[in-house]
Amino acid sequence: MREVVITAGDVIVRARLLDTPTADTIWAALPIKASARTWGAEVYFDAPVTSVAEPGARDTVKAGQIVFWPQGDAIAICFGPTPLSRTKAEIRLAGLCNVWAEAIDDVRQFKAVHAGEPISICQSRS
Repeated sequence: MREVVITAGDVIVRARLLDTPTADTIWAALPIKASARTWGAEVYFDAPVTSVAEPGARDTVKAGQIVFWPQGDAIAICFGPTPLSRTKAEIRLAGLCNVWAEAIDDVRQFKAVHAGEPISICQSRS
């Protein structure tokens, strides 16, 4: 099973890739290094890949589902409500996104990540 490690400052979160075309594209582009941006309880960053919305693309997710936003060529990690969320329990994205991985570790750690902070994804060595 393919796993990645997402690192930003002291935050380290492992994630398991799903069997999707977007996951394959991101896996092939690793390692990815960027600057973090924030939007509500979401950390997102540019990715050097493109993808179209897959048949299972969605605009709401659960904490721990890691997505790719095709309209912005960005990876997003959500851990709570965004400015578009309709309730405190809803995680609503800026548009349809492809879920390509699921976090193994607690994504609420990303609360400590600030805009402009370096963030990276690499293959897990385990």
